[in-house]
Amino acid sequence: MNTKLTEKEAAEQIERLSREIDKHNYLYYVKNNPEISDSEFDAMLNELKELEARYPELVRPDSPTQRVGGWVAEGFTSVSHIVPMMSIDNVSTAEGAYDFDKRVKKLLEREDVEYVAEPKFDGVSASLTYRDGILTRGATRGNGLTGEDVTANLKTINTIPLRLGGDGKRPELIEIRGEVLYPIEAFRKLNKELADAGEPLFANPRNAASGAIRQLDSSITASRPLTFYCWGVGEVRGVEIDTEWDLVRRLGEWGFKVDEHMRICKDMDEALDYQRELEEIRDSLPYEADGIVVKVNRRDYQKELGATAKHPRWNIAYKFKPRQGTTVVNDITVQVGRVGLLTPVAELEPVGIGGITVKRASLHTDDIIKAKDIRIGDTVLVERAGDVIPDIVMPIIEKRTGKEKEFVMPSECPVCGTPVEREGAYFYCPNLSCPAQLKGRIRHMAGRRAFDIEGLGEKIVEQLLTEGLIKDPAGVFYLKKDELTPLERFAEKSAANLIAQIEKSKNVPFDRFINALSIPHVGERVAQILAENFSSVDALMNAAPEELTEIHTIGMEIAESIVHFFRYEQHRELIRKMLAAGVEIKYEAKAPVSDKLKGMVFVFTGGLDTMTRDEAEKLVALNGGRATSSVTKKTNYVVAGKDPGSKLEKAESLGIEILSEEDFKKMVGES
Repeated sequence: MNTKLTEKEAAEQIERLSREIDKHNYLYYVKNNPEISDSEFDAMLNELKELEARYPELVRPDSPTQRVGGWVAEGFTSVSHIVPMMSIDNVSTAEGAYDFDKRVKKLLEREDVEYVAEPKFDGVSASLTYRDGILTRGATRGNGLTGEDVTANLKTINTIPLRLGGDGKRPELIEIRGEVLYPIEAFRKLNKELADAGEPLFANPRNAASGAIRQLDSSITASRPLTFYCWGVGEVRGVEIDTEWDLVRRLGEWGFKVDEHMRICKDMDEALDYQRELEEIRDSLPYEADGIVVKVNRRDYQKELGATAKHPRWNIAYKFKPRQGTTVVNDITVQVGRVGLLTPVAELEPVGIGGITVKRASLHTDDIIKAKDIRIGDTVLVERAGDVIPDIVMPIIEKRTGKEKEFVMPSECPVCGTPVEREGAYFYCPNLSCPAQLKGRIRHMAGRRAFDIEGLGEKIVEQLLTEGLIKDPAGVFYLKKDELTPLERFAEKSAANLIAQIEKSKNVPFDRFINALSIPHVGERVAQILAENFSSVDALMNAAPEELTEIHTIGMEIAESIVHFFRYEQHRELIRKMLAAGVEIKYEAKAPVSDKLKGMVFVFTGGLDTMTRDEAEKLVALNGGRATSSVTKKTNYVVAGKDPGSKLEKAESLGIEILSEEDFKKMVGES
C-alpha cells in the first residue's frame, strides 16, 4: 500500500474500497453468490483498516469496518419510533381471514383489492433509521412507541446495509422494519456448543436472537450468525412508494435481504393457497415462521384504512396450526451432562407433534418446574418449535386427579452418588470421575478445540474406560503402547499411532488447555479471554471472583463457576497429573515492552477518536498495566472518550483521576 498519499487520495481510496467491500458483502450474505475468495475479501478489508488507522478523520459511519463490534455499551437508552410499530391482529382460521377481507372491501367500498402475502417471521422485530442513505440508528420494537437503541449491535449484522445501495433515488429519511433471526441450523449448532460447555440451552431461535442483539458488548453480537429480513417501513420521506410490492423491489435494490417466499395475491383465495403451501414447507425453511402476514398491496388504500388503537386495519396475521400436543408426564428423570450439570427431563407418554413422536422434554431447571408447577402424572401441553428439544408449555390443571407427585431434585448424583452442589438455578455433580461425565469429558479433551488427539474417538474412549486403562481425563497421557495392542480394534501400528498422537498433543496452547478442562460456563471463547488475561494456570486456579469479573466480558456467573471448579482438590489434582505426564502449556500472552504503567489499573469509557477500545487496552498491557471493564477502588485512571457513561460518574464519586485520550497517549508515549 502506498504510504505517501495525500488526504484527498486517501479519501478516494477509502471510498473505493468501502464500495467494493459493500458490493461483495451484499453478494455473499444477501445473494449467496460470492465473486471473490474469502482471502481476497479479507485483504481488501485489511487494506481499508490500515488506511483508516492512518487517516482516522476520514472514517465514515457507514464504513464496512464499523460492523466489527468491540465497544462495550454502558446500557441501552430508550428511543422513540417516528411511526409506531403496531402489533398485527391475527386469525387462526380461513373464516377469520375471509372476515378480514370483507371488512377491508367494505371500508374501501370496492371489491378489487390486491394483497401481498409473506412469512410471519418468528424473531425479534427491529427498526432501522436511514438519513440520506446512511444508517443512523437501530432500535428494538419495545412497546411499539419506544424501543432500545441497539445500533452498535445491529451494525454487526452483515445483511443490514450501513449505506443504502442501488442506482435509483434514495429516501431522505426512512424507517426500515424487519426481523432479526437466528437461522435454525446455526441455532442447533449454538445449543450443541452450549450443551458441550455445560450451559443452559436456549428454548428457541427467537430467544437466542433476542439475547444476541441485547448484548452490552457488540463483539459478542458480531460473533453470532444473525440475519435480518425486511417486512415493511415506517416513516418515508423523499421517495414515493405506491405499493407493498414496489417496496419489496426497492428494498432489494437498496441492499436488504427480502424473503423469496413473498408473493403478490390477486385476492384472499390466493393468499390462503399461499398459507397452505407455506405451512407444508414450514419445516424446511431456514428460519422459524409461525404463520403468514397478509397486507393490502396499495399504500394509498392502507392510509385510507388506517388503524385501530392497537392494530392496522390493512394487514392480518394468519397463524399456522401450533406444533403442540397433550400428553402425560409418566416420570421426571435427571440427566448428568459432561460438566456435571443435572438436567431434569420429563418422560412422556409418546405423542405425535409436527410429524415426529415426542417421548421426552427437557424441563431445564428445578426453578422452571416450580414456576410452571409441573408434577409427575400431570397432563401437559407440549410444544415443538423447529428442531428444538420439545418443551412443556404448561400443565392442564383441570385434569389433575390428586394423585400427581411433586418433583424434588436429588441431593446426590443419580449416577455416582456424590453429594450435589448448587450454583444459582443449577445443580452439579462435582465428581470428575462420575461415569456419566467421564466419557464426555475425555472426548471433549481430545477434541480439535482442546488437545486435538487424532484417533481418540468415542468408541475408543468407551473401550479404554471399560478395560479400566483410564479412570480420569489425565489417564490418557499415561497410556502405553503395550497396554493397547492386546485390545480389540488395536494392532501394533494403530497402537503406536495413537500413542504418537497423544505425545504430539502434549504441547498445547493455554486457551485450548482451559477449554479441555470442561469448566461449566467456559467454552472456547471464554477460554481465549482467560488465556489472554492470565500468565499461568496457577494464576487462574487461584484467581478471586473480583479479579475475574474485572476482565472484559467475564460476568459474575462465569467467575463464580471458575472459582467453584478450582475449589475442588480433585480438579487441581487432574491438572497436576497432566503436567506430571509431560503436558506443556504454551503461554502466548505478550510480555510488556515497558513498565511505564506497572501496577496501574485503567478503565476506558466512551468512544475514542484515534484507536479502538481493544487497541487502547492492549497498549496498557504492553506497558505493564492492566485494563478492566469496571470501576472499583483499585482503579487508578479512567480514560473518558466521547459520550462517556456511568463509569465516569462512578469514577468521579470515588475520586479517581480522569484522563482524556490525549493524556493517556502521552503516558504511553504515543502522542
